[in-house]
Amino acid sequence: MARLGTGNKIIQAKLVLLGDMGTGKTSLALRFVKGQFFHNQEPTVGAAFFSQILSLSEATVKFDIWDTAGQERYHSLAPMYYRGAAAAIVVYDISSIDTFVRAQKWVQELQRHGSPKLVMALVANKSDLESKREVKAEEGEQFAQENGMFYMETSAKTAENINELFYEIAQRLARAFPPKPTGINLNNGMQDRRRKFFCCSA
Repeated sequence: MARLGTGNKIIQAKLVLLGDMGTGKTSLALRFVKGQFFHNQEPTVGAAFFSQILSLSEATVKFDIWDTAGQERYHSLAPMYYRGAAAAIVVYDISSIDTFVRAQKWVQELQRHGSPKLVMALVANKSDLESKREVKAEEGEQFAQENGMFYMETSAKTAENINELFYEIAQRLARAFPPKPTGINLNNGMQDRRRKFFCCSA
């Protein structure tokens, strides 16, 4: 369990994962929270919930991670998951141009309905499938830059840039929200403590 530093501000932040089915959203969350990867990950139904703590020098960030289903029939439920979120990760698969197009629509939706202070990351997942790449890194980088996001290529399979992704989000949240004596809760009040995981900070 991550230790809370003396005098360290505590940020509790709701983070939502959005993107098409099969892009690896659940695999990203499981790799970050539990260090696990499953080749045949079952599709998420509705949403799944994870919790994780990161200790930075400037803050301790408690993530409440909402992993949403990518199937179209669950799209109408998405607003209840990203409402009140402090951060969002929009995921696409580098080997599927269709998932990149869909990711752009998710970004537009977040820009219309999300918080003005929302920290957004555009994640090109499955970087281990370089030989099957359909979306150039430059395309992802350009779209992210044009939409005020940061861009990162990841692989849940190899763990490439997984921790780096969440640390970058945590650092941006720490910079965006000045310290308060009682800590900062960036959730919208929807809490689900059925599954809770912690890890030691690097």
